[in-house]
Amino acid sequence: MAQFAKYYLDFLYKLLTNLWVFVSTRWGAIGDIFSNDIPGYFSDLAENAGEFGWVGWLCYILMTLVNCLLIFFIVYRLVQLVRRYILFRAKEVEKDELLEELARSKAKIAELTIEKNKIYAMKVSAMYPGYGAVAPEQEGEKNPDEISSVIAHAGRFNRLLTIDRKYENVPVTLSDAERSHVELYEIVDAFVNFAASQYKLYYTKDIARRFFAGMATSKVIILEGISGTGKTSLPYAMGRFFGGNSTIISVQPNWHDRADLMGYLNEFTKTYNETDFLTSLYEANYRRDPSIVILDEMNLARIEYYFADFLSIMEMPNTDEWLIDVVPTNQDSDPKNLVDGKLIVPQGLWFVGTANSDDSTFTITDKVYDRTVTIDINAKGEKFDAPVTPAMDIPSDYLDIMFRQAQTDKPLSDRALEQLKDIDEFMIKRFKLTYGNRILKQIKNFVPVYVACGGTEAAGLDFMLQSKILRKLQSLNLSYLTKELGEFITFIDKTFGKNKCPLSIEFLKELKRTM
Repeated sequence: MAQFAKYYLDFLYKLLTNLWVFVSTRWGAIGDIFSNDIPGYFSDLAENAGEFGWVGWLCYILMTLVNCLLIFFIVYRLVQLVRRYILFRAKEVEKDELLEELARSKAKIAELTIEKNKIYAMKVSAMYPGYGAVAPEQEGEKNPDEISSVIAHAGRFNRLLTIDRKYENVPVTLSDAERSHVELYEIVDAFVNFAASQYKLYYTKDIARRFFAGMATSKVIILEGISGTGKTSLPYAMGRFFGGNSTIISVQPNWHDRADLMGYLNEFTKTYNETDFLTSLYEANYRRDPSIVILDEMNLARIEYYFADFLSIMEMPNTDEWLIDVVPTNQDSDPKNLVDGKLIVPQGLWFVGTANSDDSTFTITDKVYDRTVTIDINAKGEKFDAPVTPAMDIPSDYLDIMFRQAQTDKPLSDRALEQLKDIDEFMIKRFKLTYGNRILKQIKNFVPVYVACGGTEAAGLDFMLQSKILRKLQSLNLSYLTKELGEFITFIDKTFGKNKCPLSIEFLKELKRTM
């Protein structure tokens, strides 16, 4: 054992000395390793191996394994470092190439932007002679700032200015409805037959009554239900029935604010990016017939994000304050109906949103439901024979007069108000929920018009109870309220009469089934 220890100490001394020589003399040491050092290792081993003994040989084997592992680890780490360096250099080279490509792309974008501004200038020159006209030899001297200035001077809102010119000399005439008085129930019958005969769209009179009563209650209506039941077609056909001014806006999942809906002012070109929504909103200020903007699949994005301004301003009691900001300040060339950079939301305009309930959509919040009228459409209408019925010429202001007249002539009965009070007290006691004055006002506006459209007060109350009041129960943890829901069903039958509120009873039963 002592002989092995002496050998091993000598071996380590020589190894370290040789490594030092290798480091100090660099490449010259490589020759010494293969010519002198390695043969010396084996000669030392042969010289001392005879006196190792079995313990010495065991230690020699272990030492050899340890040294081999150490050398492998050192080589492995060196290979890793070299590999990382190579990969790092490759990424740096790729990054430099991407930066060069980005620089080339930016230069190309700048060229295309200048070309686009030249085209804008040519269009403006054609629309407004004297602005921006340049001689062919001077065309290349126009810079983007000069072109933007020309465009801004000519008008930031090309599409809105076109609407101004379209309605510049349109006379205001008396409508057929104003000449010969019609009733709301006659309008409902005419619409149902019009949709069936002209567009092969089949809706029940009750759906039409709810829609008309919803128009009398709120400027925002939501049509909710499964796909393929005619939710988008209903407001489109309604717009055609009243004169043709209905626009479908497809809501996109990436909408985050009002600019996605209304457009925005391009600071580079000094022109406004006008959307279909903005042009429909602007044109509605000129038209007498009801205008309908359809927000198709409105809950693909969060409604509170892109539609918040409209939900807020339409809560103001003074309709003169229904102003939406478009640009910070006005210019002389801006459209006529844009005052101080603001555009009024006209009373003849309704927003109708369609909503599907699936995994790809956002949940509609109570804030939105409280400010709208929601109509569930979960079944296709059955086909029926309808007489050929033309569209009706009914101005929106005359339609509003008919709504107000119905609310005056057919107000909510005292008995109905007492029943609603009992419902409120029951919900406070059992569910710690209540409905506010906004919803009560909506019920008072909805039910009389629903009755004037040919429905009954009980059916109108049942619809509003289910869609405006009972819907609030969905926000609760219903798994602990099975008993209370059963008591609520009994209470509604007792308060309104047996089978008088089928929509509400079915809604509560569905809540129990889904717990």
